[in-house]
Amino acid sequence: MAAYNTIGREDYNTEIIKLEDMSKKIITLGEIMLRLSTPDFKRFVQADSFDVTYGGGEANVAAALCNYGLNAGFITKVPDNAIGQAAINHLRRYGVNTEFIARGGGRLGIYFLETGASMRASQVIYDRAGASIAGAEINDFDFEKIFDGVDWFHTTGITPALSDKCAALAETALKTAKGKGITTSIDLNYRKKLWSKEKAREVMTRLCQYVDVCIGNEEDTETALGFKPQNTDVTMGELNIEGYKSVFEQMRAKFGFKYVASTLRESHSASDNGWSALAYDGKEFYHTRQYEVRIIDRVGSGDSFASGFIYGLVTGMSMKNAAEFGIAASALKHTIPGDLNHATLSEVQELMKGDASGRVQR
Repeated sequence: MAAYNTIGREDYNTEIIKLEDMSKKIITLGEIMLRLSTPDFKRFVQADSFDVTYGGGEANVAAALCNYGLNAGFITKVPDNAIGQAAINHLRRYGVNTEFIARGGGRLGIYFLETGASMRASQVIYDRAGASIAGAEINDFDFEKIFDGVDWFHTTGITPALSDKCAALAETALKTAKGKGITTSIDLNYRKKLWSKEKAREVMTRLCQYVDVCIGNEEDTETALGFKPQNTDVTMGELNIEGYKSVFEQMRAKFGFKYVASTLRESHSASDNGWSALAYDGKEFYHTRQYEVRIIDRVGSGDSFASGFIYGLVTGMSMKNAAEFGIAASALKHTIPGDLNHATLSEVQELMKGDASGRVQR
């Protein structure tokens, strides 16, 4: 592994977050789903009950940002029934603004999760065809009103993969936000069960012309945009850090991104991973501290990095500290069941300063 820089206690403490930065307003767009997961690491064929929660990439980001004290809202479309209301209530519980969520359509999407361990990988089965968000129309949302006073807009590559209507919706939202001078970000998040590489590359190339901050791991970058780091094989745990620098430079040259960031996962097993991140702003290429994480639930870890990186940038942190905040937040997420990251702001800050002891707090 190449050497990397880390921020120290003094470096982080020099960046004082101003009160006006904490009033920043963020909007995210995407799908929220019902999550049914097997308890106690059971296999699907063993389970006679499921643990129930709700989640989805952009919803997870909004909830985490609220958890850190910012004003975040989520827009989607859910069925006008009790299950749709339950999903909305779940978001409201964590302070997410849901006033612009549209209602209608057939159903809420579902995903089933079997959590792996050791050499047995986790498994996800989707049941989301015909979900309300997939049929959402652009006129379901008043983007002029939604984006009033907004500082940041975020979405992911999952949303345009759901349907052509969702792709048009994401493009309209990004284009409108960009036209209003709002900072825009996208997490590439390629999902092979939702669309082909060819369709993903066509759509994501079009969307990224409206993006300021691009986040994605090595697989997402290759499949969604066609950029591949050299000498990297995540299944073998081989990561060539320098190869990413060339990729980031090419991405920035093509799309004009202000920042490009990627998480790096070294998969020792389904239970133990190395976890770090890279960030690039056209001048500096930065590799964060690496955490060795014992996984309780890795779903939502990428969303946790995205929300942490956004939090850092929107509150005025340097790129380095924003990346360190994001990777510390997402390292903690690996230890928390469910889609959402319930790590507190102070817990993330302490981990950034080097306290990874896990000692009981009394």
